[in-house]
Amino acid sequence: METSDRRQQYLDAMGITRWLSRERRLEPTMEARVAVQPPPPRGAESREARIARMDWAALRAEVAQCAACDLHKTRTQTVFGVGDRHARWMIIGEAPGAEEDRKGEPFVGRAGQLLNAMLLAVGLRREEVFIANILKSRPPNNRDPRSEEVAACAPFLKRQVELIAPKVILALGRVAAQNLLDTDTRLGAMRGKVYKYSSAGIPVVVTYHPAYLLRTPRDKRKAWEDLQFALRVMERG
Repeated sequence: METSDRRQQYLDAMGITRWLSRERRLEPTMEARVAVQPPPPRGAESREARIARMDWAALRAEVAQCAACDLHKTRTQTVFGVGDRHARWMIIGEAPGAEEDRKGEPFVGRAGQLLNAMLLAVGLRREEVFIANILKSRPPNNRDPRSEEVAACAPFLKRQVELIAPKVILALGRVAAQNLLDTDTRLGAMRGKVYKYSSAGIPVVVTYHPAYLLRTPRDKRKAWEDLQFALRVMERG
């Protein structure tokens, strides 16, 4: 037996309290040190998991300050999305253009006016749907989104879809459709079919982007057919 242990037994038997120095008394045991360990730093949680728990206010704030890709260096502001947060229809486009970048709202130029007319043709006002884009920041010179930019914005769009829980998603244009559905299928081959978005199984219908229809008005009839198809899909539930 160690001398210090024997001495302590003698003192205990004699009823004598052994005084410890303040420093030694305050030294935590191993159990105490384990018990008071701080929680893991916030950064230990993945970005996707953190975004997946956000409500509307937190999500909007996160988008506004996002610097996950280089587009934050060239944008004027982010374009979060606009519309009814309980909408049955969700409209998803490609990325903000110059006008959207200035105003912070998707589809506000000539393409937006045509989109409004398309929606009215099936009995919907702009305020009754929710409109968003694959990207929340404008790519310089309106170039196509890059894969790393789409990946950076994907958690934002996914959370918007989860919060809205729409009855149907209308994908506008090749870039939106291919990135939303993770496919390289041509837009023409995707028309007239019902796809499913993620594990939620939300129906997705693909049609032309309004900007394309402004350049190619002969395809407006096809877009009208797509809208009617999307309406039937939604009504079937």
